[in-house]
Amino acid sequence: MLLHEELTSKILRCFYNVYNKLGYGFLEKVYENALLIELQKNGLQALQQKPIKVYYENVQVGSYYADILVEDMCILELKAGEGGIIMEHELQLLNYLKATDYEIGLLLFFGEKPSFKRKVFTNENKQIR
Repeated sequence: MLLHEELTSKILRCFYNVYNKLGYGFLEKVYENALLIELQKNGLQALQQKPIKVYYENVQVGSYYADILVEDMCILELKAGEGGIIMEHELQLLNYLKATDYEIGLLLFFGEKPSFKRKVFTNENKQIR
C-alpha cells in the first residue's frame, strides 16, 4: 500500500476531472483555480498558494508557496504547457518534500496529454503529522 494512497487517489480523480472539462492549452493558474474548486467540491481541505517554511538543520532558511496543499498532508505542484514532465519539475517537488515536514507530493502536468508523478520523501527527521 502506498503512503496516503486514498488521499492521492482522490486528488488524481479531481485532476483528471479538471483536465477532462477544460482540456489542454490554459495557463497554469487557470488549472490551479479549477483544481481548487474540484478538490473542495469532493470534500477535501485544500489551500491555494500556501506559504511553507523551509528548514535546514532545524533553522528556517526560506519559504515558498505551494500551488495547493491538500489536507495538510500532500503538496501539489502544477505545471502546464508543452513537452511533459521534466526532471527539473520532479526535483523541485522532491526538494520541497526534503525541506519540509510533508512526506508526499504530486506533480500534476496539464499538457497535451495529462500526466502526473507521485513523490515520497520520508526520513527520521520528519515530524509526525
